[in-house]
Amino acid sequence: MQKARFPLPVKAVTIDLDGTMLDTVADLALALNLMLEQIGLRALPEAQVRTYIGKGVQVLVRRALAGALEGESDSALYERALPIYMDCYERVNGQHTVIYPGVREGLDAMRDAGHALVCVTNKAARFALPLLAHMQLADYFAFVIAGDTLPKRKPDPLPLTHASQRLGVAPGEMLMIGDSLNDALAARAAGCSVFCVPYGYNEGVEVRNLDVDAIVQTLVEAAGLITPA
Repeated sequence: MQKARFPLPVKAVTIDLDGTMLDTVADLALALNLMLEQIGLRALPEAQVRTYIGKGVQVLVRRALAGALEGESDSALYERALPIYMDCYERVNGQHTVIYPGVREGLDAMRDAGHALVCVTNKAARFALPLLAHMQLADYFAFVIAGDTLPKRKPDPLPLTHASQRLGVAPGEMLMIGDSLNDALAARAAGCSVFCVPYGYNEGVEVRNLDVDAIVQTLVEAAGLITPA
């Protein structure tokens, strides 16, 4: 973990969605198991699905089909399963999702302090935008960069450099808040500061071992560690 002097001066904050603001695992697991049932495979426990989340829907489906983080699935089966999963998740998106403690209060504090807010997620826009609206979080964000907005997604730095360009701020004036190695790698590659929460989805990796500026228990704590640049 890099040492940083607090409060960090930043102009904008980019925030991950799944595992950082919202606990979506119940809906994701339900949709995966509906898909697996339709194609004749066994259901997966929610705890196992939790470890598969983080690199977007395509990787999530491949992992579910293989039953492993790094396993390979049959290409023909994957092509059949993916649209089934997309339809299943669209039906259940938001039904069992809950907002993590302190998220709304943290967003209020950052917005009130004058920080521009952007949601940067690997979730497809088809699901991310309705979910943010359903959870009454959409109005906090100047815009959303979803997993299919750009040619590359986290851990590539492109979503963050794109956000900085749209906002007209330097990457070094921007903070990324996430829950995973994807967020940390993207932020460092883009030249942003990065905080991680310890409660989200990180493919079984301990976030306290990541190269981040701070581990924050809530977005309220994150808001207290930054100041307008």
